Amino acid sequence: MVFTWADGVYLGAGPDDERRVFLTVLGADRQGRKQLVALQEAMAESAAAWEGLFADLQARGLRAPHLNVADGAEGLWSAVSKAWPETAQQRCWLHKGRNVEEKLPKEHHAAVHAAISEAMHAETAPLASAKLEKLAKSYERRYPKAAACIRDDRERLVAYYQFPPATWIHLRTTNAIESVFAPIRQRTDAMKRLRTAEFANAVTYALIEKLAKTWRRIRGYRDLIDLPMAVAKRRAA
Repeated sequence: MVFTWADGVYLGAGPDDERRVFLTVLGADRQGRKQLVALQEAMAESAAAWEGLFADLQARGLRAPHLNVADGAEGLWSAVSKAWPETAQQRCWLHKGRNVEEKLPKEHHAAVHAAISEAMHAETAPLASAKLEKLAKSYERRYPKAAACIRDDRERLVAYYQFPPATWIHLRTTNAIESVFAPIRQRTDAMKRLRTAEFANAVTYALIEKLAKTWRRIRGYRDLIDLPMAVAKRRAA
């Protein structure tokens, strides 16, 4: 896989609708084809759970991708660093925006959303970082926790700039996973007897397999042929 997206997705399953997490990894190969790489039920999105999943993937022969996209869960990033130390790490901009909004009154949410979106679509990594710093400064006096959140993990937010521009739309967020689970939630929420993790796992896997038949290749996949050389040039620049 050239790129992977990893996220913990929660569905109602188990006794009394106990919330369990499905550790999910999607990947895109050099031809731009998206595939389900892993789907594993767990009681919590912990570092140990993710480490076990990545260890299993390594045992099955999966090579380290060039980039992994995920949210801000430290347990996940710890596991990625351990399993794939050479893999670039991209933090989801949508999750970052939600994290910042949680630290601000509701009346600021729209403005923050627009500012972060503007930074996310900046033409270069330095410009994106500058826009984020400007936003952080605007809140550091009245809302220091929000400002700190904006500044946190800055390097992971701009990792995608190392890769071909046509692919950026896919690499900024974990939408590759979230868009898959949106229709799955619609189906599983209506299944009142989704009571065991085993059944939930089987149903979820079957639905993903069905949806996968409609997946399109990622944009810019033709630029992935010379990806190692292109990445080396961008990192050296």
